[in-house]
Amino acid sequence: MYERILVPTDGSPAAAAAVDHAVALADQFDATIHALYVVDATAYSAVEAGTDIVAAALEREGEGAVAAIREAADDRELPVVESVVSGRAFSSIIEYADENDVDLIVMGTHGRRGLDRYLLGSVTERVVRSANQPVLTVRYEDDGEE
Repeated sequence: MYERILVPTDGSPAAAAAVDHAVALADQFDATIHALYVVDATAYSAVEAGTDIVAAALEREGEGAVAAIREAADDRELPVVESVVSGRAFSSIIEYADENDVDLIVMGTHGRRGLDRYLLGSVTERVVRSANQPVLTVRYEDDGEE
């Protein structure tokens, strides 16, 4: 049923919660996991350091985030394709899924409601509305512990 499972990550706890589900599904279906981090430096264009420096820092962060997915998959000896790309998060995720013939997208969500959701938007919500593939959302509940 699932041969290629895409797990977009931003390195957040919400994304990490989705990784557990993606790894379990990949193990069950003997699927390949595609770990994707999107560097969107345009969101930091007003930073005095400049977008090149910010983009480089985000790329290093992305490499760490996809490596964490690989490590989780290694425990079950699952194949992983790691990708760090530049662009707008939601459109890059959809583009990647289409170009790589992904069967399922597994994403974390913070479960924001009301004004927070309206003001901040949601990459996950935009992917759910626009993707050609099924999208499994995993809600992350922050229990206040760090």
